[in-house]
Amino acid sequence: MRTIGLLGGMTSESSAEYYKLINTFTREKLGGNHSAKSVMISVDFGEMEPLMETGQWDKLKNELTRTAVSIEKGGADFLVICTNTIHKFAENIESSLNIPVLSIIDATAEKIKEKEFRTIGLLGTRFTMEEDFYKGRLLEKYGINSVIPDEADRKTIHKIIMDELSIGIINDSSREKYVEIINNLSQMGAEGIILGCTEIPLLVKNGDCNIPLFDTTTIHARAAVDHSLST
Repeated sequence: MRTIGLLGGMTSESSAEYYKLINTFTREKLGGNHSAKSVMISVDFGEMEPLMETGQWDKLKNELTRTAVSIEKGGADFLVICTNTIHKFAENIESSLNIPVLSIIDATAEKIKEKEFRTIGLLGTRFTMEEDFYKGRLLEKYGINSVIPDEADRKTIHKIIMDELSIGIINDSSREKYVEIINNLSQMGAEGIILGCTEIPLLVKNGDCNIPLFDTTTIHARAAVDHSLST
């Protein structure tokens, strides 16, 4: 069993879900009282969020890279970055390590390929939806086209993530708004929807909509266990 390195804290809500899922999937694979070998270091999202919102990306990248190096020194055999947005820096972080980074984008794209979908809706923070690091990788590496909500809906999605989901607040009205936005993306040609923020699956799940949802937290956690247990 390889030791899973977890870069957590963005946010603590989704990081806790990662830890729970990884151990659940490990027990399902191995049975008995087995659990995953892992080392997690979490950053303080209260310090990280202002850097994101004010565009201080270099400072944020440097802090997260230092954290990743500490995780490697703690015995991790590979790194799982427990957030979609920070995959903006995945290659930069990996270049500072002697262990690989297990990409949430690649893990999700493989699941989309299994469905043979070519057009996918993308929800996430405004950075994930608007910048090219996520959509570009999906297109260039996997041939998957992305559609995103309009500007007003992007602001709504981002606000709910930051003001509610990141601190464990789950509102039915927010779920209804997300479902409405998902239905709009379906009408724009999306065959499925990437829940491209690791907090969104806490709010919206398969069954809430009439279109397949790709829960990136669960996909990434399962991929981590598969990699940990692979020979």
